[in-house]
Amino acid sequence: MALNALSTTSRNGMCDFLVDNIDTGAADAGGDLTIHTAAFGTLLAEPLFANPAFGAAAAGVATANAIADDPSANNTGTAAVIRIQDRANAQVVDGNAGVAAEDLVLNTVSITLGDIVAITSGTITMPAS
Repeated sequence: MALNALSTTSRNGMCDFLVDNIDTGAADAGGDLTIHTAAFGTLLAEPLFANPAFGAAAAGVATANAIADDPSANNTGTAAVIRIQDRANAQVVDGNAGVAAEDLVLNTVSITLGDIVAITSGTITMPAS
């Protein structure tokens, strides 16, 4: 059975469940957003989520609270994939990075060792279908 329409209440609940997982654990003050080269080959940067990482979803969209800059990029490379981890450093979700139409949109995918890596805003969306 394929689902073709989710109610707003269902979308909000599913989105909240996902983003609330980022806040679980106790090893770190907040969840991690790690940015890597293709196939998670090289870790480039690690901006940190606040705790809680996201506000409550509305219309299936949860908006990130402040994300702390990574003051010094770990390595030089081309950003291609991301991983969101909880406070215990367990994987919550993976995605793609790019300059347009990706899960994480950056102003450039070129990251250089020592660069400040800043994420100005973020959302996670649970689609209606």
